[in-house]
Amino acid sequence: MKNKNITYKNSISSSLTGNKKNDKFNKEFKKILYEIQTNLDYPGDFFYTLSKKFKLNFNIKNLYKYKKFKSVIFVGMGGSILGSEAIYSFLKKKIKKNFSFINDINVEKLQKIKNKSKKLFIIISKSGNTIETISNFLTLGIIKKNAKNIILISEKNNNPLYLISKKMKLHHIEHRKYVGGRYSVMSEVGIIATIFMGLNINKMRKNILMHFKSNKNFLKDSTTKLTKIYQKNYYKNLIFLNYVPQLEKFLFWNQQLIAESLGKKNKGFLPLISNVPKDHHSLLQLYLSGPKDKIFYIFSEEKIKSPKIKNSKSMDVRLTFLKNKTLGQIKKAQKNALIMNLKKNGIPFREFRIKNTNEETLGELFSYFMIETAIIGKLANINPFDQPAVEQIKENTKKLLKQ
Repeated sequence: MKNKNITYKNSISSSLTGNKKNDKFNKEFKKILYEIQTNLDYPGDFFYTLSKKFKLNFNIKNLYKYKKFKSVIFVGMGGSILGSEAIYSFLKKKIKKNFSFINDINVEKLQKIKNKSKKLFIIISKSGNTIETISNFLTLGIIKKNAKNIILISEKNNNPLYLISKKMKLHHIEHRKYVGGRYSVMSEVGIIATIFMGLNINKMRKNILMHFKSNKNFLKDSTTKLTKIYQKNYYKNLIFLNYVPQLEKFLFWNQQLIAESLGKKNKGFLPLISNVPKDHHSLLQLYLSGPKDKIFYIFSEEKIKSPKIKNSKSMDVRLTFLKNKTLGQIKKAQKNALIMNLKKNGIPFREFRIKNTNEETLGELFSYFMIETAIIGKLANINPFDQPAVEQIKENTKKLLKQ
């Protein structure tokens, strides 16, 4: 069945992964995919948020009282906020309200927020202990008993964020303990953002299971090849060549997903976002003639609405090839010229061509990369759901602050 929203394509030579077929590897893929597909219908499974049986743990009607707010500010770190920011960035033209995101310790950004009582603040931390999130929340100075412009999202246990919500009687929504932050975009975390942005939740979830059926062959080809490359530990860099500006925040979400899930046991991929064609004039020389340690992910769009170059009497005769061309056609030609070079030189790349800018496309992208990343981790015998090195830094930070 032809995909209406995204075209998926791999151009990764079998010589990079070993020419011999690995039947054991293929059997393992089928086993893992079957386990994910079978178990996701059970509440408590890591991928339950992708299930058709998924149920929200809050009543949507309880959010209606917040619709009066025209400005919404999300405060969080990593997976708690990157997904919501990706949704906003990709579908911004459909969204009428103003949204902003505080995902770092940025004093200047905090100080610029005015008329706080007229803004809705959504504070998100899975553990309820995230130092940056809590520090920003406290610095905002908005905590008041029964405040009507604050929603807190965290696990429902003995953590600071939940305890604040109980003590100050603030609206709290439970973050499911078994859903990791970077895999949480299809849970309450991302759905709440979707609701306040006035987007269609059902459309966002429409295509999230297609990778078990119509897109299964691509998923199999991708995960088996990438796992072999991962195990060889030679091609270590994933360069996201982004020809779609509205996808940039999604790529930052994807960067965290891949880096934290697979960066273990002295192996991993380093995902880097490269905005093109701008970077054709700064990094392309290195990409094409530098170390052969990169796999390129090309993100482009098929429908680019852009103005034509106006014909002018002053136009130099050497520029006649630009007459009546749109800026979109120029960008597409640059992308195709790059692909020609990659093919000629046997450089591995993947293509993701966006056909429609809508909720279905974004939901499909979110679910694809979550499933692909998890399967690669399982095929490589690592845990794609933890981040032990990150937890060490968190603990050391707390120790230093307690001195």
